[in-house]
Amino acid sequence: MQGFPGKNGDEVDEEKDGFKLRHGKLRLACLDVENLCAVAMRKPKTMKINSRERRVVITGMGVISPSGRDLETFWANVRGGISAAAPVTRFDASRLPVKIAAEVKDFDVSEYIKSRKPGRFDLSTQYGVAAATLAAKDAGIDLSGLDGDRVGVVEGTTISGAESIIKARDSYKESNNNFRALDPYNVVAGYCGEGSSAISLHLGIHGHAVTYCSGCASGNDAIGHATRMIRLDDVDVALAGGSEAAMENLHVGFCRVRAMTEQNGNPARAMRPFDRSRDGFLLGEGAAYFVLEELTHALGRGARIYAEIAGHGHSCEAWHATEPHPEGVGYARALEKALRDARTHPSEVEYINAHGSATPLNDPIETKAIKRVLREHAKRVAISATKPVTGHLMGASGALETMICALAIRHEEIPPTINLNEPDPACDLDYVPGEARAYPVKVAVNLNAGFGGRYACLVLKKN
Repeated sequence: MQGFPGKNGDEVDEEKDGFKLRHGKLRLACLDVENLCAVAMRKPKTMKINSRERRVVITGMGVISPSGRDLETFWANVRGGISAAAPVTRFDASRLPVKIAAEVKDFDVSEYIKSRKPGRFDLSTQYGVAAATLAAKDAGIDLSGLDGDRVGVVEGTTISGAESIIKARDSYKESNNNFRALDPYNVVAGYCGEGSSAISLHLGIHGHAVTYCSGCASGNDAIGHATRMIRLDDVDVALAGGSEAAMENLHVGFCRVRAMTEQNGNPARAMRPFDRSRDGFLLGEGAAYFVLEELTHALGRGARIYAEIAGHGHSCEAWHATEPHPEGVGYARALEKALRDARTHPSEVEYINAHGSATPLNDPIETKAIKRVLREHAKRVAISATKPVTGHLMGASGALETMICALAIRHEEIPPTINLNEPDPACDLDYVPGEARAYPVKVAVNLNAGFGGRYACLVLKKN
């Protein structure tokens, strides 16, 4: 393989551990999986921690989901393995091969947004503002009493804003191409950054507002970005999470690519991660948001701490639009990076909330990646896939499942993987089948994957 050219065109790199080094910088030379995993398994060198290093903790959480719109109900359903799957009611799915989903029920945006026309927001934005509002309330933090420039908001989503774009297009076509028929707000709201903008406007956040879109890895990447903002002393407090709404167009699209389960007869048992009979995921919707704070800031106001966001890692395989690399390279790289960022050895991991999308390809490949990074310790780690309970919230799934990790740490209990009756022989780890398990979790990991070969991982620690 050719090296990187030097100033005079000569190759100035050297190879080490399957990577290319140039001018002291690490660059991937090839997908040498064995070398990659050997690097991943090394215990990080002892690092001298600067006494002024800024640590990031979770002090508030808010959820709007098919499994509940408050933390108590949400956790009761997740740890009890009670699925929110049901026949689709949002639109007519009678002619579609998939007639089930996990929808948010009985949601009234006016309970959370006090404005003249709260319903004008896209449903995804409504969910996000509501969850962020609940997170701030749960944290017991008065954002108006803080320096506005020291507070930020980071949203993760895949198609937030699409609803407004579709409304604008339909209005234009239905009016015989009369542009004056368009609602100006649909034009303004039709970009994916509207969610973070709406949250900042609603809560008066002035320091930073950005939206991440990295497919179904968006939620984890949003939390990771917010964590780095706090570490780098850009802000002291951040609202971070993800939001998504189950639109008809999205549902129809996934029907076309056959990514969703078609077991319509028994919705609660339809999605089956790691099972031999799995045939796809259950589409969900909702939002999950966190209040993240710099540790001394949180302690200074006597805040309750759920867990520490200790590490974030992400990767892109550049392999295929929808299929993961057969060796799980993207998963492995994201997991290894997150553990390294958290200064955590693989043997310290106790719980993994897996992506577990129940597609024929994902589950054995995700299993393979976990085994490659954790090696023999993989057999001792409790793993669960909670999407059969909540639905797959797409860009918000990482945030929702990170919340499950935080609750598992707080309640000292690991939620189950439901509908796992006949494990795939290639999926041979401990997936906590059927029932929740009591365990004092100190280190939890959340893995998520998105189309385009994007992967994101977070490491949480008991504080």
